[in-house]
Amino acid sequence: MTSRIFTQTFAVVAALIEEEGRFLLVKEAGGPEAGTWNLPAGWLDVGEDPILGAKREAEEETGRDFMPTHLLGVYSLVKANLAEKLQGTPHAIKLVFVGTVSRQSHPLASDVSETRWFTPDEIDALGGSLRDPDIKQQVADYLSGVRFPLSAIRHTIQG
Repeated sequence: MTSRIFTQTFAVVAALIEEEGRFLLVKEAGGPEAGTWNLPAGWLDVGEDPILGAKREAEEETGRDFMPTHLLGVYSLVKANLAEKLQGTPHAIKLVFVGTVSRQSHPLASDVSETRWFTPDEIDALGGSLRDPDIKQQVADYLSGVRFPLSAIRHTIQG
């Protein structure tokens, strides 16, 4: 894994996965936020198409095949509370995708200890057990019908 530095913004891709009114979250297994619940998400690799990055991260962290159908939105999250611990202020620009998943068919990544389905009320009740406070906003945006076409994302590699 590439060394992570927090002296500038970085891109994160995430999947908001809903089935029958419940949302799939993953429990972080390591790092400064171990034990917290999060969307399946991770850093976008240099040169990686954001849509494919979201697919990769969701599949690694849920053990399920993920098919992005829409962009939910772009969210900016500054974690000033971690500045001292990480000797820099993490500022993620998060591209959150929605889509469909298959049944679990492969093992979870080592940075995830478990997955679980939550209702919106259960997510609200998680409080400090949520890795990122903007997850509640993302669920609210999803429930209000916010969706952007995948064509809103343009990936270009200059060769």
